[in-house]
Amino acid sequence: MPVRQITIAHSPDSDDAFMFYALATNKLQTGNLKFRHVLNDIETLNQKALSGEYEITAVSFHAYAYLADKYLLLNSGASMGDRYGPMVVSQVPLKPGKLKGKTIAVPGLRTTAFLILKLFELDFIPRVVSFDKIFEIVLKGQADAGLIIHEGQLTYAALGLQKVLDLGEWWHKATQLPLPLGGNIVRRDLGPELITQISALLRKSIQYGLDHREEALNYAMQFAKELDPTLADKFVGMYVNERTLRYGEPERKALRLLLDMGCKRGIIGSPVHLEFAE
Repeated sequence: MPVRQITIAHSPDSDDAFMFYALATNKLQTGNLKFRHVLNDIETLNQKALSGEYEITAVSFHAYAYLADKYLLLNSGASMGDRYGPMVVSQVPLKPGKLKGKTIAVPGLRTTAFLILKLFELDFIPRVVSFDKIFEIVLKGQADAGLIIHEGQLTYAALGLQKVLDLGEWWHKATQLPLPLGGNIVRRDLGPELITQISALLRKSIQYGLDHREEALNYAMQFAKELDPTLADKFVGMYVNERTLRYGEPERKALRLLLDMGCKRGIIGSPVHLEFAE
């Protein structure tokens, strides 16, 4: 069979690098498929998915509300917060109930972090900046607080910032469910046979990383240069685990609830039908 190139787009973060390690370093037999990896920040991926640019891409679950016509959810690769998740931090002490009306630096309007913050507090002024600039904006006093994602959840205190709110903790207290943050999606027009092949390979890649943790973590460290190995190991463990291998019913229930709540609050324009590439 002729070789077919498939583009996988994901964020340049240690958890995604760990997840795709086996595919990126040719540890798996992929048949006639050749994978090209493209790295972008999550909000850029959310925007590019609107035009269907990549066959497979990581996206925020909030963004998937606007992508379901073009993409299916892959059954592996989800990032779920288990009583932890995106955080709001500030330079000076700030109570969660005082976020109303405040200017908050956010990593994108289609990120799940933004959606869950809007569910907590609808009335604030978002200032959209790249996720890696949020600390700088807050430290310079150009925003009252910052909504942080990725490895920043483990490094904010070292910069002298204070936690205002952990949205994963809040979500769990409200729902008793994990917080769905992002996942991998596959373009519908690839067809059932190819989608099934891709889905199996993604799951094998995640399983390979979990089974060969040290070598996968060493590879992922190049994408987490600001973290020492202990923190990188902790971060990867937070977001690549058994939940990442497959959606169970709690994870699917949590995702349906998150998007339904976003719709009912008017943050998402219309109801979202979740469809998985089984």
